Amino acid sequence: MKAALSQGENAMSGGHGAVEGSNKKIALLISVLALFLALGETLAKSAQTDALGANVEASNLWAYFQARTIRSTVLKTASEQLALDPPGAAPEAVKKQLEEWSKTMARWDSEPATGEGRKELAAKAKAAEVKRDLSLARYHHYELGSAAFQIGIVLASAQVITGIAALAFAGGALGVAGVAMLAVGLFAPHAFHLF
Repeated sequence: MKAALSQGENAMSGGHGAVEGSNKKIALLISVLALFLALGETLAKSAQTDALGANVEASNLWAYFQARTIRSTVLKTASEQLALDPPGAAPEAVKKQLEEWSKTMARWDSEPATGEGRKELAAKAKAAEVKRDLSLARYHHYELGSAAFQIGIVLASAQVITGIAALAFAGGALGVAGVAMLAVGLFAPHAFHLF
């Protein structure tokens, strides 16, 4: 009778060594998954911020490109009008003005010294778009990895309640899949696209 009582007290005080050891392993799994979840979320937020910044930069550069195009078109139209219908001004003054406008239009088209010509602006805008697309590809992989970690945490937590070992293995497998998604996002974001 004393032995049975002792076992009952042991059970009430949580003295099941096998259950405790199993729960410690699950707790460790959940901790590791939470650690990688935090890492994945940090990487995702950083990639998202980079994508937004690059998108704003590309938009600004394309707006400047369009402004240069409009100004150049206005000058070109004025030049053509002046050449076709010169006013009462001296022909030498008209010729000088046309040359000045021609130089300005050429500078607006390509200005390597300042990088503010249309050609240079288009190249910078395209580079910003490439950076944006890379950041977005990384962001999607990081988010998928984070989702895998979250589901893994839920499954591992459910194993503690239900005692179904398969849930812990599934949670661990999702953790491995999450790490793989983080690695793809970090090292090969264009390897495959899910979205």
